Amino acid sequence: MEHEQDSTSRRRNRTKEHFREALIRLIKKKGYHAVTVKDIVEEAAYNRSTFYFHYQDKIELAEDLLDRMFTGLENAAGMNYKPGRITSTKEIDVPSFSLIAYIYENKNFFELIEYEDTLPGMHTRFPNAILHIYKKQFEFKTINDMHVNMDYFKVYTAFGFYGLVRELIAKDFNIPEEQFTKEVIELSQTHIHSFKYIGR
Repeated sequence: MEHEQDSTSRRRNRTKEHFREALIRLIKKKGYHAVTVKDIVEEAAYNRSTFYFHYQDKIELAEDLLDRMFTGLENAAGMNYKPGRITSTKEIDVPSFSLIAYIYENKNFFELIEYEDTLPGMHTRFPNAILHIYKKQFEFKTINDMHVNMDYFKVYTAFGFYGLVRELIAKDFNIPEEQFTKEVIELSQTHIHSFKYIGR
């Protein structure tokens, strides 16, 4: 019985993933507002009844996609850190920067930020998700323990990182992940001495 439930759950998750992927492709082809449920079911190769079993409408599918991807982004940020541990920026290496790895792994989704007629809320939720990560998950220590307004510091640092990511996306991820991560780490080392992961 439990095996059947697991199998059903996996099948439902797979179906929903197909709908999410179809929506991404269609937005890139014709823009969000022009996409219909008929387009989505045809692109995903399902029927309408299957779509309506999972979603009330296109809006609910779009919200599910946004929630899933930005929850994943927030989960990825602290993946390699233990709560309460202080890490020097000199210790950070490419594998430990899982936030960037997540963006590269899901670049098909994050490319939607470059489209004007994209998922509703995409242009605000992306930078705000990064800011939320910096504000809620980390405490920072500045170089030479310089006293600054830490709220401003987190906004400055979060939106600086977001700007770099937007530039990366605008250039079609033309920089290899390892190189981009190393350059972000080097920039971080110019103003952050260490950080403590608080946890989610």
